[in-house]
Amino acid sequence: MGAHDRQSIRNFVLIILGNSVLGAPMPMLIILGGLAGLLLAPASELATIPISVQILAGLLFAAPISLFMGKYGRRAGFLVGAALAILGGAIGAASLYYSSFLALCAGHALLGAALASFAYFRFAAAEAAEESWRPTAISITLASGLFAALIGPEIFVQTKDYFSAVPYAGAYAAISVVALFGCLPVFGINLKEAEAAEAASTEPKVSWTAIVRRRPVWVAILCAAISFGTMTLLMTPTALAMVGCGFSENQASDVIRWHVIAMFAPGFFTGALISRFGTSTIVAVGLGLLGISAVVAILGIELLNFYVALILLGVGWNFGFIGGTAMLAEHLAPAERPVVQGINDTLIALASTVASFSAGALIASVSWTAVAVAAFPMLAAALVGLCVLHMRKPQAA
Repeated sequence: MGAHDRQSIRNFVLIILGNSVLGAPMPMLIILGGLAGLLLAPASELATIPISVQILAGLLFAAPISLFMGKYGRRAGFLVGAALAILGGAIGAASLYYSSFLALCAGHALLGAALASFAYFRFAAAEAAEESWRPTAISITLASGLFAALIGPEIFVQTKDYFSAVPYAGAYAAISVVALFGCLPVFGINLKEAEAAEAASTEPKVSWTAIVRRRPVWVAILCAAISFGTMTLLMTPTALAMVGCGFSENQASDVIRWHVIAMFAPGFFTGALISRFGTSTIVAVGLGLLGISAVVAILGIELLNFYVALILLGVGWNFGFIGGTAMLAEHLAPAERPVVQGINDTLIALASTVASFSAGALIASVSWTAVAVAAFPMLAAALVGLCVLHMRKPQAA
């Protein structure tokens, strides 16, 4: 094994470790945002605002952090994200001490920016791997989020009452501690060779508008954004819906735990499925599972319905999002990545932001069923995009 191969393996392992640790706050925030928001919000209709602000911050930060990484490297970008997570967790804890809803939203804004930077671990993994292995590298990196799925909700349960007089403050403080530990593997990541090759690329420059107009590129972005938006739409108000239906916080936490497991566990074989059946097929299956998830949610508000709907939601997201990411990676030259990946993640965050705000309004003013029904127009748009891609391929050939 040559030095380059050893460095690639080392980078990949460190990327997996960094993603596993720094991903742990994500499932915690799914639970925390709504419950802490309900505790501090001036009106119950505003309870999901912290989560919505978090996603909006991700929307605004996605493109700048991608450009920052293109200039200064992935490691620097991930360390910036970890610093934002440390600060955001501290502000979140302080907001509960001082009963400040605005401070809670500010903390979630910083945490949203941090999560936006951590989303680029999947692209870092693709750059660390050989071209033929990239779909598998992307899927395994996302599968490493399984650690987050297992440990994140457990950290929430064990720390939410650590400061007994201030509910949930301990969980926000725990996010800061987790982010601090997550810096350790990031310090060892060294993608200089890949980044130097990207910087030295002699391929002619093409405007980003021309790149995004390429059919596989815009379809990949559309499908990834719709998959993420649909998942956010149903996931964001789940804890509130369950508590409103008489279930306990611990039951809501367990449903979220299994949802996040379903999001990431299939990643161990999604890359192999993409290699076997192609990205379009796997994306289509993912969109179908997201639709079935919404149907299960509509059929009832029993505990089993929540479990099944959220598990299907996680698997559907996995296939749709990984498939879209792999499709995008296949059709971008190295010099095109910083800008187009930033556009991709910005649009994904935009879809999630709209979905999150919509979910909050629908759960507060209509019902959980209305949230599920709202998923179908989004999924239809993604399926139309896939059909256009499939129908035009023979003409392009």
